[in-house]
Amino acid sequence: MADDKTSSDVTPEEQALADEWAAALDESGDANQDDIDAMLAENEKSPRMAMEEFNAPTVQSGDSFETGGDTPNLDVILDIPVTISMEVGNTDITIRNLLQLNQGSVVELDRLAGEPLDVKVNGTLIAHGEVVVVNEKFGIRLTDVISPSERIKKLR
Repeated sequence: MADDKTSSDVTPEEQALADEWAAALDESGDANQDDIDAMLAENEKSPRMAMEEFNAPTVQSGDSFETGGDTPNLDVILDIPVTISMEVGNTDITIRNLLQLNQGSVVELDRLAGEPLDVKVNGTLIAHGEVVVVNEKFGIRLTDVISPSERIKKLR
């Protein structure tokens, strides 16, 4: 083989990949070290792509987002679905009390009447709002939106 590597030249990542291939080839009955070495050499020849960073600044122009230079295109993530939920309040109760609940039971929450609801996206608080009725359906009017920097601070 043209590319002779010693065992000290092999990174742990490459060794793990070689071990996975060896196990797969053992299962198929066609395993030999030459096949594994050829696959590793092929993997090294292909250039590794750098990960894009999505926190790069974008410029909004018209209806679409454009990126300047080497910045990534955020259109890739704009169509990812997320779950938005509104939380009226919560409380802690024992399983015994939970099992005793039936129609007409009242559960006391940790919020006062008239206090704003929490608006969460995938479980992360992003805003506060109040309940409104729009065309005979419930909706929420946002009264306070939490800044992205504050949301990041809460994640840490």
